[in-house]
Order: sequence, then structure tokens, then C-alpha cells
Amino acid sequence: MVFGSDKLRYEVVDGWGRLPEGWSFGHVIGVAVDSCDDVYVLNRGEHPVIVFDCDGSFKGSWGEGVFNAPHGIYVDGEVAYISDYRDHTVRKFTLEGEHLRTWGTKDQPGGEGEPFNRPTDVAIAPAGEMYVSDGYGNARVHKYSRDGELLLSWGEHGSGPGQFELVHDVWVAADGRVFVADRQNHRIQIFTPDGEYITEWTGLRQPCGVYIDDEELVYIPELQARFSILDMEGRVVARWGGEKSREPGLFIAPHCAWVDSRGDLYVGETLEGSRIQKFERK
Repeated sequence: MVFGSDKLRYEVVDGWGRLPEGWSFGHVIGVAVDSCDDVYVLNRGEHPVIVFDCDGSFKGSWGEGVFNAPHGIYVDGEVAYISDYRDHTVRKFTLEGEHLRTWGTKDQPGGEGEPFNRPTDVAIAPAGEMYVSDGYGNARVHKYSRDGELLLSWGEHGSGPGQFELVHDVWVAADGRVFVADRQNHRIQIFTPDGEYITEWTGLRQPCGVYIDDEELVYIPELQARFSILDMEGRVVARWGGEKSREPGLFIAPHCAWVDSRGDLYVGETLEGSRIQKFERK
């Protein structure tokens, strides 16, 4: 089956991502692709980071026994950043799973507004700064220097500009604008690199993630069984789903997305969905 629109068409690759015998996914809550088009699927099963090649062949796993409740993964060059919303940390790893650095204190939530209280995801800006969406406890976005030192934070609980109800994901565009998935307010908010409110996109259905590709297309998995692709002005380019379905190409609860060098799309699902789907761009 073909999904998307006349401008942007995809065919689902049924059965993509072949697990070893006896393995299964927990909730799939993060996905990222490296420069070789290897795909890193973050899930809450026995094997937290499962790696596939672009054809769906299993390459390995790592992170066993490390995480409490991982929530988001971001690959930048030769490293991966993973947030853990239950132990209040963000960790940095090599792509082979070697631990390099931790931000936050394990099992200790930050004070009011301070990093971290159930953080959800990470994004690296073109200039190297790190942004963290924080998250289920806080209603903040934190900006770190390229050396990993905290520079500033913004946000508070609420529904007005610069306020959040579940800061669920963050992404930084090539021009430095910061896109934040404000899930329970059903919108994407857009800020300057220093947290000044610019605008927002409404009409979404619990947006869980934001991914922006080199063509400046914005991919948004919506927890209410829908997937949307917008341009940088917030206009819908393609959209499908909306009713819960386990049929290939449709969704139960899409939670994360990433695009590889070919333009192929990977969407991970959580809750009773708990799977990864690949959509091949036509």
C-alpha cells in the first residue's frame, strides 16, 4: 500500500526489522539513523538499543542493564544521546554502546525547573549545542554548550506561549530555530536558539516527536494514531492514519521518527503498538 500524498509518497516495507529468535520489542520509544544508514531502535525490552541495517537485518544490541526507562535517542556523528525519564539522566554513548558521559544525577530529580525531572529527549544544534526536553516532571527546555555546560533554560507549566504541558521532544533546524513538541497542548512551539517564542503550530493530536530532514520537511508522529509531514511554514505536505490499526502502514501509537539518506522513513510505536515500521520513499 502507498501512503502520503501526491507530493510525497511512501510504500510500507511489511515485516521490516527481523529480530533474533525469541526476541521481542518492548515499547518502541526512540529511533535514529547513523551516517551508514544503520537504524538504532530504542525500546523498553530486554535489549534496549537494537541495531539493524537499512534492509532490516539484525546487527546487534547494547544497553542491557543500563537503563530504567529510556525515552529518546539522538545520533550525532559517531555518538548517541539517550534520555531516561525515570532515572532523570541523559547519557552519551559511542555507537557501539560505550558510555562516555552522564548529565543529571541518577535516581535524583532536579529541583523546581532544574535539570532533570523526567527528561524526554535530546537534540544537537548545527553549532554543537545540546538541547534537552524536560519533560514529564519539569516543563522546561535546557540548552547546553558544545562542551556540555548548562547555558540557559526556559518554560513553565501552562498553555500560553513558552509554556508547556509535557515537553515531549526537541529538534533544532539548520537555521537554529528550536522546535518543541508540546504534547498535551497538541502543538509544536518554535523558539529562537535562546528560547524566545516565535510561533506555534496547532491542530495536532498529541505530537510526540519532531524530525526535520535536509529538504526542510518536518515529520511529526502523533500519539493518536496519526502521522503528519509539514513544510517549514507549518503547511501539511502529507498525512495519514488517525484511527487505531495494526495494518501495515497504519498506527496504534506512533512515538518517534527518523529519515535515512535515501529519504526512507522509520516510525516507532509505543503502548499496544510496540513496533518499528519502515516506509520507502517512492
